[in-house]
Amino acid sequence: MKHTHYSDIPAFVTKDGSLIRELMHPSQHASRQQSLAEAIVQLGQKTALHRHQRTEELYHITAGNGRMTLGEETFPVQAGDTICIAPGTPHCIENTGASDLHILCSCTPAYSHDDTEIL
Repeated sequence: MKHTHYSDIPAFVTKDGSLIRELMHPSQHASRQQSLAEAIVQLGQKTALHRHQRTEELYHITAGNGRMTLGEETFPVQAGDTICIAPGTPHCIENTGASDLHILCSCTPAYSHDDTEIL
């Protein structure tokens, strides 16, 4: 499938605790090497500190405010920010705003539960 629609994609909770919709993923769609998902971190929530040994991730904040931990660095994020997460880098994100935090997550290679290590 080369085309998906948001309302047709069921959400699930990943190992890190975020609510995810796989907008495009090789296991279900036409993409071959990358995945694109929307993650929602609900009001007052924080994902578990984790890392991916093989996957490079890009987070693009589409709504809300938060605090990103990336390795030893912690910094505020808001709608319009994009973060590059190198393979092997411990990371998590906390919703510090007044509404849900929405993130577009692009992963290469595609996201895999097996590549997620909770720290």
